[in-house]
Amino acid sequence: QVQLIESGGGLVQAGGSLRLSCLGSGRTLSRYGMGWFRQPPGKEREFVAAMRWTGDGTSYADSVKGRFTMSRDNAKSTVYLQMDNLKPEDTAVYYCAADLIHTMVVLKKVTSGYWGQGTQVTVSS
Repeated sequence: QVQLIESGGGLVQAGGSLRLSCLGSGRTLSRYGMGWFRQPPGKEREFVAAMRWTGDGTSYADSVKGRFTMSRDNAKSTVYLQMDNLKPEDTAVYYCAADLIHTMVVLKKVTSGYWGQGTQVTVSS
């Protein structure tokens, strides 16, 4: 079992920045790929970013490439999502997730993994 707890969401003006954190616990996290997903109001959940715990294999959705950066601190069992130059269309509930490395990093989805509870990010224009 893996537990994921997100934090760091909030309200920010367009052009601003936020950093989301995801604290993981439970099974050996290095076995998993880690990812961030988001669900905008009235839309389906979508992929944002993913990486291996080793730090390689990082990938991003085209909509956030160049603005968002995913990183991790192994000692703290935490992954981060640094979000810069935020836009109103980035408004969503952001979820941290863990799944098999191939599923998360290559397929960019969650099939039998774990989800955090989500954190709200609101970007005002």
